[in-house]
Amino acid sequence: MTKRIVAFRRLKEAQLDQLRRECHVDYFERLDSADDPDFRQALSQAHGLVGAGLKITPEMLDDAPHLEAIASISVGYDNYPVDELTRRGILLCNTPDVLTETTADTGFLLIMATARRAVELAEFIKQGEWRESIGEAQFGSDIHGKTLGMVGMGRIGAAIARRGALGFGMKVLYSNASPKPALDAELGAEHRDMETLLQESDFVCVTVPLTAETEHLIGEREFALMKSSGIFINIARGKVVDEAALIAALQDSSIHAAGLDVFEQEPLPNDSPLPHMSNVVALPHIGSATHETRTAMAQRAVDNILLALKGERPISLVNEGVWKE
Repeated sequence: MTKRIVAFRRLKEAQLDQLRRECHVDYFERLDSADDPDFRQALSQAHGLVGAGLKITPEMLDDAPHLEAIASISVGYDNYPVDELTRRGILLCNTPDVLTETTADTGFLLIMATARRAVELAEFIKQGEWRESIGEAQFGSDIHGKTLGMVGMGRIGAAIARRGALGFGMKVLYSNASPKPALDAELGAEHRDMETLLQESDFVCVTVPLTAETEHLIGEREFALMKSSGIFINIARGKVVDEAALIAALQDSSIHAAGLDVFEQEPLPNDSPLPHMSNVVALPHIGSATHETRTAMAQRAVDNILLALKGERPISLVNEGVWKE
């Protein structure tokens, strides 16, 4: 029997051809809603699902009785009910590794742009305000030699820490991760509890995954613990941060600035004050958004789903328990 795959994220023609050589493919290049009747009809017959950015619910799984595997074109998997997938014996695959360095580039971009006020001062020139040599009103903050606090020290966190320690001579602290002796030796990194990290860091960068335990991990109390000169960076997930508390901390100068690639609601609502604040650099969730990386992520997902449907172990698997069983 020919297996059926539903793909709902833009793929290269070569990647679609690779899928079509082995499976029947229902392709939705643009999918605005999970309630699209054609998508739901295709899902009801699907053995595999490839895509990203769509919330998959247990109710949707009820309508997909043949589903064997999902290959998400992302490293995060908060859009998927992992426990429910595991209970049903459905493999969930993701795309770690291929986006690590690109996303770390974005994280360090935000560190540099906020510290040196790059976006604000570029606008300063555009508005014709640069009429004489700049003074203290336009000064930024140094990055080299400062303390970088990583909340989360997985692949991406470690890649950002390397940029800071090896490229800028930063002292690296980390929390919300088990001690990592190899990184401690490589980077001179030091494990701290969250409270101490917040108090000691000049830059606090969040890279933890979104889970029930990390939702609103950073809120009013955490911002109050940071230095008033501290800069906050979030490239994890928007809901890891209490956004109202962040806005308040920026408005009352409890913290100095923020660099944000993710938000509680995306796209960011027009009435959000964040992109209009001079001490905020706001980006439209571009962490992995380069031609090379997005192509590599999609290719990993294609490879994962084809391996899974052939009964072979996918390259990157979230719910290992399903495979072991």
